[in-house]
Amino acid sequence: MRPFLLGVLSVIVVLAVGGFAVVWFGWFPAAADAPPPFPGEKWAANRVVKENIAREEPQPPYPFGPSTDALVLAGAKLYMTNCSVCHGSAGSKESNVAKGQYVPTPQFTKHGVDDDPEGETYWKIEHGYRMTGMPSFKGSLSEEQIWQITYFLKRGMSNLPPAADAVWHQTHGD
Repeated sequence: MRPFLLGVLSVIVVLAVGGFAVVWFGWFPAAADAPPPFPGEKWAANRVVKENIAREEPQPPYPFGPSTDALVLAGAKLYMTNCSVCHGSAGSKESNVAKGQYVPTPQFTKHGVDDDPEGETYWKIEHGYRMTGMPSFKGSLSEEQIWQITYFLKRGMSNLPPAADAVWHQTHGD
């Protein structure tokens, strides 16, 4: 039994030293235009995010709701200021910032998130995604503002009240 335990311990030490060496010498790709270093990276990242969201997303009843035209309009304005440079708007093409992201940025003109639960969308805006271009807005927007963006996205880009639709059709710089 002792040789088996020494073998297991040896494997653990070799893996730990190897992992440290990969980080210390910068052998793990850090460039946004580098291909994924191993085939399971996308699966692993998506799995981690899915489980974190399932565990941490807010559950109904949601605050600052239900969604009203005024909340959706406020969310549209915040979205255009904080999100449209990466996720686009009806009045603009995909930006160079979005094109340069390591993980392709969802373009909400093509793929909205109106079918996602509000709590999931809120979590994504509040916490962001590690090792992607998606920042956490927890420190820069209030809880109410994050919910306003959430309600704007939940409404769906083809189902917006007129004032919010006018904002959605602006370009990034307007």
